[in-house]
Amino acid sequence: MRRDYGPVLDEVARGIRRGMSGEERMQRVADALWRAFGGAAGGVSWVGFYLPAPGGDAMVLGPRRDKPACSPIGLHGVCGRALKRGTPLVVDDVRTLGESYIACDPADRSELVVPLIDNAGRPWAVIDLDSRDTRAFGETDVTGIADVLAAAGLLGPNTPPP
Repeated sequence: MRRDYGPVLDEVARGIRRGMSGEERMQRVADALWRAFGGAAGGVSWVGFYLPAPGGDAMVLGPRRDKPACSPIGLHGVCGRALKRGTPLVVDDVRTLGESYIACDPADRSELVVPLIDNAGRPWAVIDLDSRDTRAFGETDVTGIADVLAAAGLLGPNTPPP
């Protein structure tokens, strides 16, 4: 499914204000992505952020849409691997992951995780999108999500603390 990130970029850019916390910015991104792509029409069943837990041995749930999710989660899953590597991960079919898949919703079939990178090039959180369809995400989604994170000030220069 090819998604148009232009309206999401516009909405996020209009909603970000100087002095907003990282958490407020993450919530704006989650809300905008959910409005644009949430549900069957957009192919996204869940969108949210995970941040490292104190002690660094797990991740905890941050701002999200539209239902609760697992928290805390181990670093062995897709979110933890994307955080540790600092690179996006696209999973076409989560059933291929075996025990390394953390199933918060057993109906989900594919996943996209993009790390948030600070000014020093260190990953400090991830955004996670799930879908009930296999092969729901691709490289255009990686680029689109990265652009949205940058527009929200959550990626690269001038990244606020979480």
